[in-house]
Amino acid sequence: MDAALFLTQCLNGLQLGVLLFLLAAGLTLVFGIMDFVNLAHGSLYMLGAFFCATLTLKLGSFALAIVLTLPAMLGVGAIVEVTVVRRLYERSHLDQVLATFGLILVFDTLVQIIWGPEGLTFPVPEVLNGQVRILPGIDFPVYRLLIISVGLGVAGLLYLLISRTRIGMQIRAGASNRRMVSALGVDVAMLFTLVFAGGAALAGLAGLMIAPITEASVGMGNEILIVAFVVIIIGGIGSVQGAFLAALLVGLIDTLGRSLLDDVMKLFMSDQAAENAAPALSAMLIYILMAAILYFRPQGLFPPKIR
Repeated sequence: MDAALFLTQCLNGLQLGVLLFLLAAGLTLVFGIMDFVNLAHGSLYMLGAFFCATLTLKLGSFALAIVLTLPAMLGVGAIVEVTVVRRLYERSHLDQVLATFGLILVFDTLVQIIWGPEGLTFPVPEVLNGQVRILPGIDFPVYRLLIISVGLGVAGLLYLLISRTRIGMQIRAGASNRRMVSALGVDVAMLFTLVFAGGAALAGLAGLMIAPITEASVGMGNEILIVAFVVIIIGGIGSVQGAFLAALLVGLIDTLGRSLLDDVMKLFMSDQAAENAAPALSAMLIYILMAAILYFRPQGLFPPKIR
């Protein structure tokens, strides 16, 4: 693989990593602070894609659709937390898994009823539908660079929010010791609603950013949710910093593994055997990494600090 293709694949891995971070950030906070296993988080990713696709097709403006989709996802997250999730905090993880799996079925069915089973597609806006020259001989799609920029920008804003504001201090404290935060007079119910709604908005942002590249389809969040759980396990449950670094690591490993592994394996086996084995092994790489992290560092690479 030449240098140009390697750099392009690194950028593709970075794009996948920031999308995984947007999805995993809310998931790790909900899991870390509320001790709540939310399998329906991927459904919020799907709803963000469908909301944005619908508004873009109706209004003819992708930017306006984004502006309207994000508060809509905040509202959806708050409604789900107040009406369903709040009743499950004191229940076992098994009950939470069963209830949120039921939410997946409800959301998937509602999406099929409202939008149909075919899904929605819409093109990348014309102004973003091109390529930019990064280095001599290396062009990269403008829209994918926008995804990377938005993801990094959101990561920076989350860092400032969590490390430099009062609500961020409460979130960090809640991730470390929820009972102590409640004893100090913090409105834990409101904090939980804000965190869950914020996580829904981040998941919706990830969904609407990827929708022009793929499509808004029923169940689109179910598969990527598994990878998001891998990210938060590697990074450390409850750690936004860990989710960011782990998401970038997973994105690069997944992308480079799919593009490089067959060339590496051809050094040790026949071309046909390498081409047959490489796709399966590349799909396993992130799970092998997760297993190694669980064995050597069960709390994750960057667990939240406990005082």
